[in-house]
Amino acid sequence: MKPLIAALLLALVAAPVMAGDAVDTTFVKTQGPHPFNVRDLVMMQRVSDPQLSPDGRYAAFGLRSTDYAANKGVDAVYVLDLSGKGGQPVKVVDKAGSARWSADGYSLYFLAPAKGVAQLWRLDMGGKSRPGSTELDLAKHAAPVQVSHTPLDINDYKLSPDGKRVLLSYEVFTDCATLICSKQRIDARDKDKASGTIYTKLFVRHWGMWANGQRNQLFVGSFDGKGQLPLEPTLLTRGIDGDVPSKPFGDESEFAFAPDGRSVYFDVRIAGKTEPWSTNFDVYRVPVDGSATPQNLTADNKAWDGYPVPSPDGKTLYYLAMKTPGFEADRFAIMALDVATGAKHEVDPKWDRSPGQLGISADGKTLYATADDNGQHPLFAIDTDSGKVTQMVGDGAVEGYSLAAGKLLLSRDDLKRPADLYVATAEGGDLKQVTHFNAEVLKNAKVGDFEFFTFKGWNNEIVQGYVVKPVDYQPGKTYPVAFIIHGGPQGVMSNEWSYRWNPQTYAGQGFAVVTVNFHGSTGYGQAFTDSISGDWGGKPLKDLKLGWKAALDKYSFLDSNRACALGASYGGYMTYWIAGVWNTPWKCLVDHDGVFDARAMYYDTDELWFEEKENGGTPFDHPQNYEKFNPVNYVKDWRVPMLVVHSGDDFRIPITQGLGAFTALQRRGIPSELLTFPDENHWVLKPHNSVLWHDTVNAWLKQWTVDGKGASTP
Repeated sequence: MKPLIAALLLALVAAPVMAGDAVDTTFVKTQGPHPFNVRDLVMMQRVSDPQLSPDGRYAAFGLRSTDYAANKGVDAVYVLDLSGKGGQPVKVVDKAGSARWSADGYSLYFLAPAKGVAQLWRLDMGGKSRPGSTELDLAKHAAPVQVSHTPLDINDYKLSPDGKRVLLSYEVFTDCATLICSKQRIDARDKDKASGTIYTKLFVRHWGMWANGQRNQLFVGSFDGKGQLPLEPTLLTRGIDGDVPSKPFGDESEFAFAPDGRSVYFDVRIAGKTEPWSTNFDVYRVPVDGSATPQNLTADNKAWDGYPVPSPDGKTLYYLAMKTPGFEADRFAIMALDVATGAKHEVDPKWDRSPGQLGISADGKTLYATADDNGQHPLFAIDTDSGKVTQMVGDGAVEGYSLAAGKLLLSRDDLKRPADLYVATAEGGDLKQVTHFNAEVLKNAKVGDFEFFTFKGWNNEIVQGYVVKPVDYQPGKTYPVAFIIHGGPQGVMSNEWSYRWNPQTYAGQGFAVVTVNFHGSTGYGQAFTDSISGDWGGKPLKDLKLGWKAALDKYSFLDSNRACALGASYGGYMTYWIAGVWNTPWKCLVDHDGVFDARAMYYDTDELWFEEKENGGTPFDHPQNYEKFNPVNYVKDWRVPMLVVHSGDDFRIPITQGLGAFTALQRRGIPSELLTFPDENHWVLKPHNSVLWHDTVNAWLKQWTVDGKGASTP
């Protein structure tokens, strides 16, 4: 799904302007040819959120640059003429994001702050002045017009098919009848000199935020004759005790207008007292005027139902659904619901992949979705009648896409290059790259070549991994190795660019990179993914051992005597686990936000459904399950130098886990360091913090490999 608008709003401090100050990247541009490094990474321009105009001629998209001095990202909206007449992309508005085309294609709507509050704006592009013409004037368009004036931030929005209404998500107090009431309560809380908060139920905190008593709720507003929205939009989710969209990563893909505009679909998990151990999202329908209580359309399924996409004729509602309650990594099936009768059926029962956000063709005959698939993240087409699945765009990762006028617009990346925009036919043919935002950086910053390999893992089943060669690789030489263990655990190291744990940052430091997509990884069938639950230290460890051996046998340039293992989240758990049960190959370890004590983790974390599914119940009912693969029980066998990284706002795996591990290392006399960020969550996101993270990790790896040191036994 697309990046959270919250991340955008944190970076914006002024109203949108037509052109912003240039971001200083001179320290990147003056380096000349050099191995890729973290300073290249943080300064790259990040293309996202592609949106085709209704006639398919223009591409609107977001571009994030980095203001390194200010330690933040700066977002802007660009438009590119795809006809070949327009040349380079044009920045049409600065300090803004989430651009969407109007129904007639002559205007762009977007979110940007006004006096510090995120509002909806409209940018008229000039085409209406030439009757019969769809050509826009990208250079001489009008100034943006603010169309919402509410006291609270708009988190997400979606325009109606006819352009007369807009769905709006605000974080409010559900017992407040107006947005102004919520704002007054927020202001009063901010002024209160007492800082204490009383909680009567979970969540107390989630991901990186403390619960504040507010819920994301869905509203609708109608544009008046001047294109303005009312100060108080109409609440659609009245009586819904839940977040629309969901926290912390939900977006506008969780709600949609019916094609006739008379009703609205949305998904939500009813919170009550069970929210932290429930994945029971349901899809609801509500009249667009809010005149009736929302109707639950999927109450029969106690697992996850969400991401509604109506067919163009309005007769069918497509959505994604899981089958196992309490399991966030279950396969999403594509479901079709007959709007008139309520009858449901699975569209793709033979497709053993878990698709992401759905799109639909104008004739309603084809659905589109991305999915992990054997180390790639392609775009697929699904026939709505037969369920037949066809790969549209293959190698690499399709991060976002848009459909209009028989054309596809994609953002796409891979292990050697960050995202750029591509166009293709609706069938995926004639793929063509149309932006080249980081070409100059990549011309100077050299990256390593990569290769996927397979081997027989646990139970002789085929497992995949890949190797990245160090920059300036020379045949006949051997190189130190960074052995990266991915998180999730239901995740994957794929042919994809990343701004965290990017293998090229290690290749640029002279390391070869080896990674293994062990049992539990995604993109190899649901049974493969399911196999890790209840067996965190079993099958995956077997795969890692066999994968390491297979890589050493296949690639003679890997120096097995100069290797370090590193990982985050589940990868951090596995790093703590191998510190006790498989430490012989490693000269050092790096653990980022890992689980050190499985039993304590249950009582400290936020999302209990995850712990209970992965461990087969609660620790008070099944204590043996939490102790079976618990790293804390093997501290006596630790011997390898370790760098521990853990951040203060990580509520998924709280900092007490990292502190406990560092305490164990220090008490045992094992060489160790602790790096902590008080202002980061499960991820390290701020530019300067990212640089410090990489510099610290790289120095640690080099200390124990390049400098010739080995592990110390206490």
